[in-house]
Amino acid sequence: MNQEIAVIFDMDGVICHTNPYHSKAFTEFFKTRNLAPTEAEFAEHMYGKNNRYILSHFLQREITGEELLQLEEEKEGLFRKIYEPFVEPIHGIVNFMNDLKNNAAKLAVATSAPRANMDLILSKVPILDLLSSKLASEDVSKHKPDPEVYLKSAANLNISPSLCVVFEDSFSGVSAGLNAGMRVVGVLSSHTKAELPPCSLYINDYSEISYAKLADLFKS
Repeated sequence: MNQEIAVIFDMDGVICHTNPYHSKAFTEFFKTRNLAPTEAEFAEHMYGKNNRYILSHFLQREITGEELLQLEEEKEGLFRKIYEPFVEPIHGIVNFMNDLKNNAAKLAVATSAPRANMDLILSKVPILDLLSSKLASEDVSKHKPDPEVYLKSAANLNISPSLCVVFEDSFSGVSAGLNAGMRVVGVLSSHTKAELPPCSLYINDYSEISYAKLADLFKS
């Protein structure tokens, strides 16, 4: 009998390689404000960060409250418009998630992105029926690297954090999984191993991973 485990996926850079399209949306957003961040600046201050941090950093003042909601909706609306024709899962993830489900693993998505972005991706990538928990930025009060979204996911799945594996691609996301007391697999879609905290495993895409390899993480 297989050991019960849960597998929790971040979304951007983990289910789909969205970062190039977020860059395009932010470039367009900032262009109307006479700003032109470089790709290096995006890599340091955008990937894996929440919108409050990103907007406050690049606009060089604290963005909160109603202004944050308005600016976030403007930028994320641009993102969805730009990305909608190009939604494509990272290689192998659909087969991998079906492998997990066939072995009775519990599956969840936990993202710092708005729910509308998650809904777009889950309408295009055929994994919705496999998920037992779906959490977006509106569902938490503290963002990664705080572990809240992962701890809430474990609670939704009715499983101990010690029996969860997180798939993450960013420093803050990996940190959130580790802070939740979970094992973490680093997805190298946006960063190198050296740019992430130490993970249990690293993958380039999901052809390199299986339920059996994940289950081995709990044998040591």
